[in-house]
Amino acid sequence: MNPAARFSISLLFFIQFFIWGTWGVSMGTWMNTLGFSPVDIGKAFGATSIAAMISPFIVGMIADRYFSAQRVLGTLHILGGVLLYRASLATSFSEFYPLLVGHTLCYMPTLALANSVAFSQMQDAAKSFGSIRVMGTFGWIAAGMLIGKLNLGALAVQFQIGAGVSILLGLYCLVALPDVPPKAKGQPASIGSVLGLDALVLLKDRSFAVFALGSFLICIPLAFYYSGTERFLTQIGVAEAPAKMTFGQMSEVLFMLVFPVMFARLGVKKMLLLGMACWAARYVCFAYGNAGPGMGLLLLGILLHGPCFDFFFVTGQVYVDQCAPERMRSAAQCFIAFLTYGAGMLVGSVLQGYVIQAHSEGEKVNWAPTWLIPAAGSMGVLLLFLALFREPKRAVQPV
Repeated sequence: MNPAARFSISLLFFIQFFIWGTWGVSMGTWMNTLGFSPVDIGKAFGATSIAAMISPFIVGMIADRYFSAQRVLGTLHILGGVLLYRASLATSFSEFYPLLVGHTLCYMPTLALANSVAFSQMQDAAKSFGSIRVMGTFGWIAAGMLIGKLNLGALAVQFQIGAGVSILLGLYCLVALPDVPPKAKGQPASIGSVLGLDALVLLKDRSFAVFALGSFLICIPLAFYYSGTERFLTQIGVAEAPAKMTFGQMSEVLFMLVFPVMFARLGVKKMLLLGMACWAARYVCFAYGNAGPGMGLLLLGILLHGPCFDFFFVTGQVYVDQCAPERMRSAAQCFIAFLTYGAGMLVGSVLQGYVIQAHSEGEKVNWAPTWLIPAAGSMGVLLLFLALFREPKRAVQPV
């Protein structure tokens, strides 16, 4: 990849995840300030999951067949920025929620489109993509630091910052990114192929079926972390909670560096089990931590985000690549993404709202049992894997 393209795409990833990071952590505190119910907050955090389930249609049916990727990126970011700004002005859930869903419907397809732009410029994606994609993690960290250090978590300005940056990124995409023509122009498309349903044949293998079910189930407790942690930390008196939560992304980068060595030594099953065990441990840390002497437990729970995410999701992507025939690999990855980032996270976000409401007295939340529920759920999925999942016969080193 030439240096100019590398810089422009790295900047794309940085700004793209900065936009999501401005509100994706602290939105619950702002909604709580306006008096929205815990159930409403849970539904709002589920908006990205709804968009994740619908975005394959936007990418597969429209972007891949009719328009250049950078033009679709630019248009979606500009429209998404306008909707996010409008959402920042809302004072009722009935007004705010449709605008937020509209923004996420514009934003979530850009994740796949940015990957398409990046891959189009790479000669060896295995060597180049990781060092460019990590800029997205740094963008998320930068947004969290900004919102946390300036104590903007309870203010609508967090959305307005994201909106302004989104519009600027849209313009940048239209004028600065390389041209990526539609790769499937003139080819027929079906709902099944777009959602990866062609990969359902893989469910005949018991271990893959267990993996698919477990991937869906484990994302239910995962949603508790994304939609509840910042509110929890803020309400128990932790200063600059969004900034402290960026330690999780820092941990994610660190564990990505050791991932190849651990994968080679432990294999698929042990890596998946280790990731799920970290999930359960994280919520136990939150249940028994506090802003005083128990602050170390809270920080440990945040730092466990690295192995939680990397050991399960990255290992899962490698496992899917091992199991699926070459002609079906993209469909299989799409199917698992639909189950995890889409269906699982949506169910978890909505469920978390009801769990918090059940453990609330007015504005006060009894957080300990709220965290022990996803801890127990994570352990349940771990036991399911332990009993039913079998190590794949073919061992492939991750790249």
